[in-house]
Amino acid sequence: APPAEPMMPLSIKRITLQGGNIAYSDRFIKPNYDANLTGMGGRLNGLSSDPTTIAELDLRGKVDNAAPVEVVGRLNPFRQDRALDIKASVKDFELSSVSTYAGKYVGYGIEKGKLSATLNYKVEDRKLSATNQVFLDQLTFGDKVDSPTALKLPVLLAVSLLKNSRGEIDLDLPIGGSLDDPQFSVGGIVVKVIVNLITKAITSPFALLGSMMGGNSEEMAWVDFEPGFARLPDAAGTKLAAIAKVMNEKTGLKLEIAGRIDPATDREGLKQAMLMGKVEGLKVKDMAKKGESLGDDGRVLIPTAEYPALLTRVYKDEKFPKPRNVVGLAKDLPVAEMEKLILANTTVNDEDVRLLAQQRAQAVKNWLLEKGNVPAERIFLLAGREGDDGKQPKAKISRVDFSLR
Repeated sequence: APPAEPMMPLSIKRITLQGGNIAYSDRFIKPNYDANLTGMGGRLNGLSSDPTTIAELDLRGKVDNAAPVEVVGRLNPFRQDRALDIKASVKDFELSSVSTYAGKYVGYGIEKGKLSATLNYKVEDRKLSATNQVFLDQLTFGDKVDSPTALKLPVLLAVSLLKNSRGEIDLDLPIGGSLDDPQFSVGGIVVKVIVNLITKAITSPFALLGSMMGGNSEEMAWVDFEPGFARLPDAAGTKLAAIAKVMNEKTGLKLEIAGRIDPATDREGLKQAMLMGKVEGLKVKDMAKKGESLGDDGRVLIPTAEYPALLTRVYKDEKFPKPRNVVGLAKDLPVAEMEKLILANTTVNDEDVRLLAQQRAQAVKNWLLEKGNVPAERIFLLAGREGDDGKQPKAKISRVDFSLR
């Protein structure tokens, strides 16, 4: 409601503060929080009750004689809903001093860490736009606190996701809204942004990592395999290199790997993989006789021109009954016919298919250990899965899934 009487006109050219000390105590939270803003100095120029004017603020000091604090900008304290442009910053604020707040709202005390932040809040015609640049250095939570008001989220995992290899967290949290919204609350918006950030870290960690790296890395959550095969496809190297980079930068993370098989395609695909294994085995023997060796990637390349002869040798070594000519000798058959007969006489049991899931996971782990240089103690193989769980609609069912802990 408007005031019953108009405000008395007020105009102060300049207010100057030197050697100020602000003692702050919060008795609501237990244990109580106390802080001192020390060495406060600055000025406020042009303070006036005239709504058409704007005052300039420049205030500087330290928190507990240590962390520099600065508040500068332009405002009209009598009409902040129309014009406000304030920039506030703090550097190297010791987070252990606010451990009691962390226990209440996060569920863990703070063992150590420093906060540096730059906040810029603007109001124009009752519209707020704000940026919150927050830098946390070596944030380390302590013991768990039994608090009914704490977030029911795995905050420790979120912190591990956000930290880089140097133990730093660098966040940009923009917010905005209208002061005419009855639900509007700056504090509430900030909390919502932070909760949404943590929730995204838990539910879509690879999407969060992608946004932090300037792209969309949701597809880092899996690696597709060809039906029946456990060897890594050529395209997997780029994706695994990105995962290895994340693991080596964020040393607090642990990676879980789960192989998955498709009951509709992997059984027949496994027969094809077994056939190719026999062909490649003969090629390796031929190379050994010539003194040739495999490439650095260990792959066996079968030139198209050599495949029919190698397949024929495989076919002749098979023990199943073969078509005979009139004199009783095995007939020479086209490549497609030989493949068809070999596959038809190849037996794949349930155990073979089950092991395929584990072999896929192992192939990924080996790459991350040998080429990605990810420490073995931070990689865990999970039991194989069968069928699709619907969580990765863009992926094949024949794949390896990743999760972060």
